[in-house]
Amino acid sequence: MMALALSAFGTGCSDGSETTVEGDGADPLVGIGREVTVPISAVTTTVLEYGAEPRAALRPEVAPGVTQQVTLRTDHHIEQQINAQAVRDFSPPAITIPLTAQAGDDDIELTLGTVTSPDPALAKALLPADGSRAGFDISELGAITALRLAPKPATSDAARAALEQAFYQAVYQSITFPDEPVGVGAVWTVRQQVSGSVPLDQVTTATLTHREGSLLTIRLNVVQTPKTTVWQLPNQAGQLEIVDYLMHGAGDITVDLGLPLPVSGSVEVGGNQTYRDPNSAVTLRQTLRTQVQWGA
Repeated sequence: MMALALSAFGTGCSDGSETTVEGDGADPLVGIGREVTVPISAVTTTVLEYGAEPRAALRPEVAPGVTQQVTLRTDHHIEQQINAQAVRDFSPPAITIPLTAQAGDDDIELTLGTVTSPDPALAKALLPADGSRAGFDISELGAITALRLAPKPATSDAARAALEQAFYQAVYQSITFPDEPVGVGAVWTVRQQVSGSVPLDQVTTATLTHREGSLLTIRLNVVQTPKTTVWQLPNQAGQLEIVDYLMHGAGDITVDLGLPLPVSGSVEVGGNQTYRDPNSAVTLRQTLRTQVQWGA
């Protein structure tokens, strides 16, 4: 089951000049006009509280062939400041992706509808992506183990990048169910490494706040911490020291164990990051906020 979206972004500079580099929480996909499959890092779940009786194992129970209409909306905000210069906004436009999901034996096939954006240029660039396909490989416990993307050949690089970013934001905040039976009030953690230019340890704490049959409401609390003290910039542009890195967020999602994707929900993750160039006096500060919404 997918939950929310979350990504890592960075900014680098050298000798006082400014270069902005954005990432999507994972290595970019390659290949135009063909499907590309990318494995997703494994997750580990740990039950902290088992919740009230009655308790039962939480498992996706999606019959092959079941379809679902749902909309994914992602909105990422990024501001950065270099030393005492003015704060600049590098936020990419939000996008809204109507999806038709069809369940397979152990995967979910997605067909994109007309993707929209409040940015006129990006909205126009996204039009040829109508009918593009994507997919997820799913484990028994609901973890996404692989992402597949196959944009239409006419999809531009800008539109393709926006779609990749949106799906990575969703995938890397996917929720995995615990292996043990649990009841309402149960709390478990999902640990996963988020790959990218700055590898991150991500811990999502999930609380089952309500259950009515197969319909579950889950509260999410997300914390990310870097696995390294430096960021190796792309294209051999050097490295930046990570002075501080705080990313945290929360939200609620509603999932139906009989449907492929979340029914509704919204989670927002944000924080501040500070990087320093060890060869100069340049310091970069970022304020980030990412929101992912699922709905009709």
